[in-house]
Amino acid sequence: MLTRVAAIYDIHGNLPALEAVLQDIRQAKVDHVVVGGDVVPGPMPRETINCLLGLDIPVQFIQGDGDRVVRARMAGTESIEVPAQFREVVRWNAQQLSPENEKLLASWPKTFRVEILGLGEVLFCHAKPRNDTEILTRLTSEESLLPVFEGLEVSVIVCGHTHMQFDRKIGRIRVVNAGSVGMPFGEPGAYWLLLGPDIQLRHTPYDLTKAAQRIRETKYPEAQDFAAHNVLQPPSEEKMLEAFAKIEVR
Repeated sequence: MLTRVAAIYDIHGNLPALEAVLQDIRQAKVDHVVVGGDVVPGPMPRETINCLLGLDIPVQFIQGDGDRVVRARMAGTESIEVPAQFREVVRWNAQQLSPENEKLLASWPKTFRVEILGLGEVLFCHAKPRNDTEILTRLTSEESLLPVFEGLEVSVIVCGHTHMQFDRKIGRIRVVNAGSVGMPFGEPGAYWLLLGPDIQLRHTPYDLTKAAQRIRETKYPEAQDFAAHNVLQPPSEEKMLEAFAKIEVR
């Protein structure tokens, strides 16, 4: 059983945001870190992976759809689920990573279960337990979600993927979104969770101007756009909720 767990999701190669969150995690004296997927793609993929592997705290990774499509590209397959405008980003990320990184990404499970003091059995997944791309937000109807979570026998589900924090109940299960470390939708900053004995939705501010400059100095194909629209001025939660509502799988 673990006592204090940090859940960090959707880093997307934003190393400055990750570094800021890790400072807060160390101060929180956690005994485990769960990285909930989508470490990549992003502007500093290799550096972000190395930072996580260098942690002196036990880490459990799970795979997100971003990690999966980058790994597929490293293996020579271009996933048809990647929209045309994002394929260059995926290719570039694949080129930055090593064969050892490919093996690492391939080794990450899709879900992770652990008992946390005060919370009981907790299931970590990237989007939904059955799928790493389906949309789940604070507005998704409970009626549509009850069959998805039926029979899981857990107290809490921690997810990400939609880059917006929430804390809600689906039947008897508490479902919490960790938000995004590197590409938040809403107020700028880095979002994560602290679990045990309860759940805290955490927000870590960091030097956005300096982070944007570091990102612009990379060779990432979308460096300017990422700095402007994912770091300095992310899209609003309201705008993204409206967009996600149009593509939700029921």
